[in-house]
Amino acid sequence: MQRRHVLVALTTAATASAFGVLAQVTDLNDAINKAGRQRMLSQRMGKAWLALAQDVETGSARQVLDKSMGLFDRQLAELKAYAPNAEIRDTYGKLEGAWSDYKAALVGTAPSKAGAAAVLQADAKVLALAHQGTVQYEAASGRPVGKLVNVAGRQRMLSQRMAKFYLAAMLPVDAATAGAEINKARTEFMAATEVLRNAPEATARIKEELQLADGQWIFFDTALKRLQAGASPKALSDVFVSSENLLSVMDRVTGLYSAIKV
Repeated sequence: MQRRHVLVALTTAATASAFGVLAQVTDLNDAINKAGRQRMLSQRMGKAWLALAQDVETGSARQVLDKSMGLFDRQLAELKAYAPNAEIRDTYGKLEGAWSDYKAALVGTAPSKAGAAAVLQADAKVLALAHQGTVQYEAASGRPVGKLVNVAGRQRMLSQRMAKFYLAAMLPVDAATAGAEINKARTEFMAATEVLRNAPEATARIKEELQLADGQWIFFDTALKRLQAGASPKALSDVFVSSENLLSVMDRVTGLYSAIKV
């Protein structure tokens, strides 16, 4: 147990470091990366909130929630300011409104089963608009690597979405839907990993990181498969920790694709 807590603390610190130092959007690849990260954050915040509702990794979950909210705010301002056309600006204007509602659900009351349905509804709206913005930025890029940045970035979101729905099922909140969403996301994650691995643009470094992701995925998927009523605190903690580990690797992969200037 002590080792697992040290691991999640180190992982959370590393992830915070990776996400914490941000300049303004530099180009369209960077915009796609950050727009896609907004998708991930929508699910990561929900995961952290649901973890707090069940006293799972409470110190790390609180840090994840607080830092993710701050990062979402900063990136939203950057992406709206960088928007190259009215269509994208309109999407981020709508996202501001949805984010305001989601933020109110996250901080309006202490995390508990009573507020879980409202959080899940609000995060779904934020996710839909964040995805719309990512697709629009990809279209503005018009380059094959832009698609790969989007796909890699979506893997981050799927890692957090699966963990979020696992924690929702354990609360429980709409466990049947949660199980179906996990299975859908699992299939999408595995297929997208092969797309990233086999892309002509995949460098040796990217393939090395994807091998690391394969190892993290085994731990995460094993933890997810313990989707059963009355799961132990260790099972919930394992899902939280392994989702953070997988996220860290996939964020590096996304950054590597984003750095390709062709």
